[in-house]
Amino acid sequence: MKPISNEDITVVILAGGKGRRMGGKDKGLLNFKDSALIQHVIEAVSRQSRQIMINANRNLDQYAAFGYPVIQDQSTDFQGPLAGFYSAMLAATTDYILTLPCDGPIIVDDYLAKMRQALNDSGADIIVASDGERMQPVYALIPRALQSSLAEFLSAGERKIDIWYSRHNVALADFSDVRERFFNINTQADQRRLDDERPAS
Repeated sequence: MKPISNEDITVVILAGGKGRRMGGKDKGLLNFKDSALIQHVIEAVSRQSRQIMINANRNLDQYAAFGYPVIQDQSTDFQGPLAGFYSAMLAATTDYILTLPCDGPIIVDDYLAKMRQALNDSGADIIVASDGERMQPVYALIPRALQSSLAEFLSAGERKIDIWYSRHNVALADFSDVRERFFNINTQADQRRLDDERPAS
């Protein structure tokens, strides 16, 4: 397989969730260290890639104000991250999408490079980040060539990421040396904890 470069990858920030554990709030727009939570993610990944899009299902104008294309899920009933993956596959013009969530504001500086290297080294279909103890399923490098596979999976009513992954050759990218960076803000308590304990980047 021909090695891929950064130009072959579109970074997709997933902000299309319902925020159930946050009382239905749009997590990407929550204030965190004096700016929107997603702004921290954008600042980190924009140092790694110029090809970025945001997957959102609410407050589209506010997300568009960050200066990147905003794509919605094909469905309107919040079907989870795989729906965001699929919409990104349809919208991207690169061969691969690299996903990450809007609620994990501490991004490693070499996230894109390490995921890309793992793909080049392994020859796998999909690369998923691992913190050394568990897979981090929404941190993934996925070829757009799997678009039909994902469309079929979703049309069958399936939503589980790990089940779809199990249908393909998946390799892990090892981030065990920075495992604390995979802390996600899912509740207000998480937000307070990270605000108190961690720097913004």
